[in-house]
Amino acid sequence: MSSTKIKKGMDIYLRFLELIETIQDLPALDPLEQKIFDHIARTLRAEARVSVTDITSASTLGSSVTIHQRLKSLIAKGWIALGDTEDGRRKQVNLTKAAQSHLAKMSKCLMKAARSNDV
Repeated sequence: MSSTKIKKGMDIYLRFLELIETIQDLPALDPLEQKIFDHIARTLRAEARVSVTDITSASTLGSSVTIHQRLKSLIAKGWIALGDTEDGRRKQVNLTKAAQSHLAKMSKCLMKAARSNDV
């Protein structure tokens, strides 16, 4: 890859980081919360539903106790909400409207950062 393409890619990424710093609509996530949130968002994108059990069984995210603690934190911070399923023992995890709006804003920042380097 040429140094010009590398620089352009770095510029886009750094511009994106600058733009997303302006989004302050939800409380910040710690690295593990971010990893769990990303896992939830990716799973919901690929499938219609994700349950607490599905998340706690993902061994790459940590122990089930740690995951439960972080899920409670994500709920308290307004990133996710739990809903009932047909099986009352299982809880479905959903992104809140605020989290969906946050992701849309981040997407706009990424597109703006990429467009700003097209000139």
